[in-house]
Amino acid sequence: MLDLPFLPFCVPLGGLGLACLAFVGAWCQRWRGGFAWDGSAQMFNWHPTLMVTGMVVLYGAAALAYRLPPARRGPKLPWKALHGALALAAFVLAVLGLVAVFRFHERRGTPNMYSLHSWLGLATVLLFSCQWLAGFGAFLLPWAPARLRSLYKPLHVFFGSTILMLAVASCVSGINEKLFFSLKNGTTEYKLLPAEAVFANTLGLLILLFGVLVLGALARPSWKRPDADSPDSCQ
Repeated sequence: MLDLPFLPFCVPLGGLGLACLAFVGAWCQRWRGGFAWDGSAQMFNWHPTLMVTGMVVLYGAAALAYRLPPARRGPKLPWKALHGALALAAFVLAVLGLVAVFRFHERRGTPNMYSLHSWLGLATVLLFSCQWLAGFGAFLLPWAPARLRSLYKPLHVFFGSTILMLAVASCVSGINEKLFFSLKNGTTEYKLLPAEAVFANTLGLLILLFGVLVLGALARPSWKRPDADSPDSCQ
């Protein structure tokens, strides 16, 4: 298999991440009425925007921080801090996204947590919060024993990839659910594939492709930081 450099791979991947952000913003602005923070339908639009931004794009960037060439040599602590900061920013945006949808449901009198999308999304955010706290305690606190780090590291890597897959599944199912509800009584039903449905379905495909490429990059052995260069026990 061709051993591609990581940085050229980041160019289309970064473009794809920006495309996801542009598509979700354009969908909410063009077809869903824009943005507000007042409990209205426009407040709901912050939910998909913040979730895609945080749990997919920012979280994907956090996962790949260690694959950058400067991170593969020298001290690891600055890259740990970058990884943790990006993940924390993703978590804050996800929490704001949950606040937006819960407040919108309360204003409309809509029940919370009844769909598979809501179960999957909340489970993803809760698992992400546990992952961040465990990673902070194991890898960033100076008194964490080296043996604990070595034992927990495979779990941290596994659950990191799992959370990204769950986030992608949550976003795609959420897009589909929103289209079913929004276009059910519209002038053109979802089954007739109006322009909004085509646009939002394309957004779902972009999110899926972004997630697959990030997972592929994480699995590529030549892009990983060599364990022999990792002075965890000294940090």
